[in-house]
Amino acid sequence: MWLAAAAPSLARRLLFLGPPPPPLLLLLSRSSRRRLHSLGRAAMPEKRPFERLPADVSPINYSLCLKPDLLDFTFEGKLEAAAQVRQATNQIVMNCADIDIITASYAPEGDEEIHATGFNYQNEDEKVTLSFPSTLQTGTGTLKIDFVGELNDKMKGFYRSKYTTPSGEVRYAAVTQFEATDARRAFPCWDEPAIKATFDISLVVPKDRVALSNMNVIDRKPYPDDENVVEVKFARTPVMSTYLVAFVVGEYDFVETRSKDGVCVRVYTPVGKAEQGKFALEVAAKTLPFYKDYFNVPYPLPKIDLIAIADFAAGKVNFILLLNCNNFFEFCDFEEELCTYINKCLYLFYEGAMENWGLVTYRETALLIDPKNSCSSSRQWVALVVGHELAHQWFGNLVTMEWWTHLWLNEGFASWIEYLCVDHCFPEYDIWTQFVSADYTRAQELDALDNSHPIEVSVGHPSEVDEIFDAISYSKGASVIRMLHDYIGDKDFKKGMNMYLTKFQQKNAATEDLWESLENASGKPIAAVMNTWTKQMGFPLIYVEAEQVEDDRLLRLSQRKFCASGPYAGEDCPQWMVPITISTSEDPNHAKLKILMDKPDMNVVLKNVKPDQWVKLNLGTVGFYRTQYSSAMLESLLPGIRDLSLPPVDRLGLQNDLFSLARAGIISTVEVLKVMEAFVNEPNYTVWSDLSCNLGILSTLLSHTDFYEEIQEFVKDVFSPIGERLGWDPKPGEGHLDALLRGLVLGKLGKAGHKATLEEARRRFKDHVEGKQILSADLRSPVYLTVLKHGDGTTLDIMLKLHKQADMQEEKNRIERVLGATLSPELIQKVLTFALSEEVRPQDTVSVIGGVAGGSKHGRKAAWKFIKDNWEELYNRYQGGFLISRLIKLSVEGFAVDKMAGEVKAFFESHPAPSAERTIQQCCENILLNAAWLKRDAESIHQYLLQRKASPPTA
Repeated sequence: MWLAAAAPSLARRLLFLGPPPPPLLLLLSRSSRRRLHSLGRAAMPEKRPFERLPADVSPINYSLCLKPDLLDFTFEGKLEAAAQVRQATNQIVMNCADIDIITASYAPEGDEEIHATGFNYQNEDEKVTLSFPSTLQTGTGTLKIDFVGELNDKMKGFYRSKYTTPSGEVRYAAVTQFEATDARRAFPCWDEPAIKATFDISLVVPKDRVALSNMNVIDRKPYPDDENVVEVKFARTPVMSTYLVAFVVGEYDFVETRSKDGVCVRVYTPVGKAEQGKFALEVAAKTLPFYKDYFNVPYPLPKIDLIAIADFAAGKVNFILLLNCNNFFEFCDFEEELCTYINKCLYLFYEGAMENWGLVTYRETALLIDPKNSCSSSRQWVALVVGHELAHQWFGNLVTMEWWTHLWLNEGFASWIEYLCVDHCFPEYDIWTQFVSADYTRAQELDALDNSHPIEVSVGHPSEVDEIFDAISYSKGASVIRMLHDYIGDKDFKKGMNMYLTKFQQKNAATEDLWESLENASGKPIAAVMNTWTKQMGFPLIYVEAEQVEDDRLLRLSQRKFCASGPYAGEDCPQWMVPITISTSEDPNHAKLKILMDKPDMNVVLKNVKPDQWVKLNLGTVGFYRTQYSSAMLESLLPGIRDLSLPPVDRLGLQNDLFSLARAGIISTVEVLKVMEAFVNEPNYTVWSDLSCNLGILSTLLSHTDFYEEIQEFVKDVFSPIGERLGWDPKPGEGHLDALLRGLVLGKLGKAGHKATLEEARRRFKDHVEGKQILSADLRSPVYLTVLKHGDGTTLDIMLKLHKQADMQEEKNRIERVLGATLSPELIQKVLTFALSEEVRPQDTVSVIGGVAGGSKHGRKAAWKFIKDNWEELYNRYQGGFLISRLIKLSVEGFAVDKMAGEVKAFFESHPAPSAERTIQQCCENILLNAAWLKRDAESIHQYLLQRKASPPTA
């Protein structure tokens, strides 16, 4: 009953008639806007000068032999590179970092060897110039280099990875992570994606260790003078980029099979855990034939290995991991602020994998599934990550971006097609609805900021590359590819993809090359449309109003840039070519009309639409835009939430649009809270997940007020009915999504202090700890979170003991990510100290600190102080990588006080983090936006919650 009464008010507030809402609805005051801009782009330092490698000498083939020492953490290397001198020169410039060259020479084909007389290292640019006493003439020859290097502990280049044997002994493996620009830390090379060559790799290793590389083993023989060592030779690779080269030396078990196309597929696991590789093996064996059929191009290598690495930092992020996995930050009050950054980079759960051709490396938790102890969301995550990395074997490896400016082409495409693959393998996952909550809406949150960036970013110096492994490259990239696929149609899209991959196989390509292929296949203006989405940042807000004209419906559409800071106020508003679909209540699941909106304003006539039928834009929430409806249109749509006549993905999209309009100050947050209460009958997991995200953001905001408990009462009221329907234990006939939903709802209720949930969580936790009744994997995170949030020092001690005893890395991570839920200042400090201890793997320290920052207002302050106090150690651990950006993002973006933006900015001005510069600016902007939102809406929210408490709404 209350919804019908509330809807007209909400509709009036959403009423737009042409121009944007009046100035009083602006998110920020003029002074706040000035502060925002002073902390925004103006503060971004100029890009460092950079030049790509000269083109006078280039490789044809690398013959590389490496001998790692797993005790002293060093390695010896011998390189013989067949090279082409294209222009006479007396020097060769290569990439080189953290490597000492012992000798170097060049032997022109059929001529005498010329020894280099000097090695000039340009450390800042990670280059070395080899000088020769005479001119190297044009033609081919052999460049020989002997060198030594360190197996570092930075999780990049050729590095050491610590693991524990089944007997408890600590040992080390030697592994690689070269993307984006770290092959140069393993051997001198032309470390740019367009400078491709073939590779003949040999590894000299202890005979009791497994040695792997991109290709299959062709020879294994004793090494002279040492009976404990063998030399392992691998077949020659296809032409490929240096960042895709990989080698691993360590102790592993494996499981194997062959795909139906005859490709040998292996999953390598820690010793004794081969059983945990079977799920990923099944997924990989299904995925290779799927991609072969979709692209109509066979997998080009004879084998594919997937291997679980103990210490792994490849930080592509996937939002779905946070949203779907109770293992990660679901306890945080600002869990979905975390999601904003940590998508497939993040993005936030680490994607945790690297697509090396033929040898894909993974974090253990991204590959291993224990049949008894892994939760449903972990299975889904593994399926997505496997699908993502195997897509790269074609899109990225077979055809490679010409330069890092086109990174999005690799990552955006793989981030889209992984869902297509998982939908094929596991249709019960309803994965495309999850895409909207996991990637689409999170990318929109980031892209609405002034400090966003276009999908295509000009990249120069290597320090800039890490910054674009973010939600724009991954999630916005995936979202616009999804929109493009829908605009073209699957048949023509596949035809265009085959044309592209066939034309550019073993070569490099730019974004424009893909557009040309898709345009030729579809006959549509692909380049013109997509350039509006990839070359400018942001996306449109489509305003729509309707008028009934006899038996037809006239729609008036207008587009303006959507901004997190309120209605766009600039003079020259960007414009997009927007594929728009329109559906009606007559057939909610199919488009009545599809148009391309290629101008600022359009009128559209829908034939034969009755006055009582609703009309909705953006069927399936596929178009990358937000929608603001007129009062009448919105009023007709809102009942579709309660009676479920709107499809799930459209219910999700409508709610998310309204919430974002409230954050931007275009409508009142109170009105969105009223809409949220309409979800009382909602059965869909992903819709609940997105609703949970938005309530998490709001909870974080209100943690800065004295009525935080009132919003927790609201959360309990919203989630209690679905919690009662689900209960604690699976019912006959339930599936994957029911398990995800149960964990989400119980975690939300437990965190909010729902009495019955808290009591049951404590009872089950006690039984679990005492061994009477072990918790199912799907219930562990919500139970752990609940007892910690409302527990004491004894509870924390028990959790730390469980962490120490855990054999599975998934369980350790599950515990690490909820430790910050504790509220006591003393215990918070204990958790932060634990984060830097030997008990936590280096890449997981970020999760623990971020969890503390998200656990409470006090935790946020404590985490920020901890980072400042320990900055040198943290920066030395993560510098130049993805993790430093995540650490900053997770720790500071929950603040909502203007002065904190200045404090954050000042700290990083005196403690530079070059690879995180854009992240820092985004954080400062979000802090100011949070502060403005709080000032604008806090009192009205408080009054609404008090009024609601006095007279609760009835169903």
